Amino acid sequence: MKAVILLSGGLDSSTILYKAQTDGCECHAISFDYQQRHRRELQSALSVAKKAAIAKHQVVNFDLRQWGGSALTDNAIDLPQERSLDEMSQNIPVTYVPARNTIFLSFALSYAEAIAAERVYIGVNALDYSGYPDCRPDYIQAMQEVFRLGTKQGREGRPINIVAPLINLKKTEIIQLGNQLGVPWELTWSCYTGGDVACGVCDSCRLRLAAFAELGLVDPLAYA
Repeated sequence: MKAVILLSGGLDSSTILYKAQTDGCECHAISFDYQQRHRRELQSALSVAKKAAIAKHQVVNFDLRQWGGSALTDNAIDLPQERSLDEMSQNIPVTYVPARNTIFLSFALSYAEAIAAERVYIGVNALDYSGYPDCRPDYIQAMQEVFRLGTKQGREGRPINIVAPLINLKKTEIIQLGNQLGVPWELTWSCYTGGDVACGVCDSCRLRLAAFAELGLVDPLAYA
């Protein structure tokens, strides 16, 4: 079974790559350089893909800084820092990139159909405190219908399936799953700041650190 994996190099996407391998898939990973503030994550995507010895890994380049609209694509928008988990859960944060997963899934769908893959894996999580609109079950269900209606493969009765195994898991449960699968956490990257060392204070770092701490584990990634 052939699958396309959306691989950012983060904790969640690295876990789904290893999950896809465990599911028996031949994995073709796709990552995106969209001129994001935290392009450092692409180094981790390359490292994780190499470690997993997958069939193929590609990086697609485009520039979402052309219109910005997010703290990750516009340096004039400040990154939230030092926020509590309660604060993170109040509103959709400025780190939301407009329609990012729709863009990513569109590339993944094209790639999947081109290589006759049966699945696209994405590491979205609806329980994350960020509450991004394009990480929720109803969104994935809607995109599944797009996959069916918008492709030759789908219209011929062989739709490419979106697989989102983490969508209803807590961050601690994702780490536990990753531990079972042997995900190399030391190679992953979650920080939004774009430095060479994870900041430890942005929302993504704080969510990650809190989950490791809740499990009584030490995150092997270095922090500033």
